[in-house]
Amino acid sequence: MRINCDMGESFGPWQMGCDDQIMPYLDMANIACGMHASDPMVMRHTVKQAKYHKVSIGAHPGYPDLQGFGRRHLAMSPDELIAFFIYQLGALQAICQSESTQLSYVKPHGALYNEMMKNTQVFHSILLAMQQYDASLPLVVMAVPDHQHYQRLAAEQGISLWFEAFVDRAYDDDGRLTPRSISGSCHNTLEKIEAQALQLITDQSVTTLSGKKMAIKADTLCIHGDGPLSLPTAQLLRSKLDKRSSQ
Repeated sequence: MRINCDMGESFGPWQMGCDDQIMPYLDMANIACGMHASDPMVMRHTVKQAKYHKVSIGAHPGYPDLQGFGRRHLAMSPDELIAFFIYQLGALQAICQSESTQLSYVKPHGALYNEMMKNTQVFHSILLAMQQYDASLPLVVMAVPDHQHYQRLAAEQGISLWFEAFVDRAYDDDGRLTPRSISGSCHNTLEKIEAQALQLITDQSVTTLSGKKMAIKADTLCIHGDGPLSLPTAQLLRSKLDKRSSQ
């Protein structure tokens, strides 16, 4: 089980999260590509930090929506989405190349991520973009009960999938994330985060907001770098996973 975190989401003088403190505890850094957040200086700094701490670098492309932090759905044609997606991967890969490192995977951000999981056309467009850019890069998607559906579509384009679960967000009874507009959608105590993390690690399941237990098999656990508990969450997960691997 690996720890991934959404990172590099500052912009100019506006600071988001505590990336430099979190980075040493991670296995994977999902780095924003300039459309929903970040800028070339932030991207370059985050890549440098990931390389220094030997953390895998992933592209974190989103809708072109700086004002909404990529959390608003934008109506885009398949050709538009593919072009914007490839553009973002190329921007981050250029910075990686300049730092003698490389992209290892791709994870869409925010509204684009959510739309990908419920709209087959959007998911197909993202698969096509990756197939045209570099089909060897894995795509990170949500670990859901009907994961076979996504595996079949990805296999048709020659794309491998990594499934992720979330330790700091509540799930609904469909196995998706509860919308942020609903009370209780984000876990606001370390105790709740720890309980969900341990359940995912030891039992490969989550308990939904309504109390239903649901099987969730994940390859990686996600932390949101903009959350107020991101650093202690990263420290907690690193401790739990290291302890488990040594047993």
